[in-house]
Amino acid sequence: MSSVGRIPPEISTQLRALAHDLSNSLETITQATYLLTHMELDESARRWSDLIDQASREAIKINRQIRDVLRSAT
Repeated sequence: MSSVGRIPPEISTQLRALAHDLSNSLETITQATYLLTHMELDESARRWSDLIDQASREAIKINRQIRDVLRSAT
């Protein structure tokens, strides 16, 4: 991760709130996907479920990286 300049406190606060809200939405998607994995799905629905699961896991990683940047830049 590259170094970043200092983020003004008011912007950092807003970004932290957005990252938190994003975490909540991603948690809902993750839980719904988990429940789908316990259902009997046809092959097409299973592929879509897997795609959603993979994308949400990537989004969670990105959100963690955003939080790391915020921590290091404030």
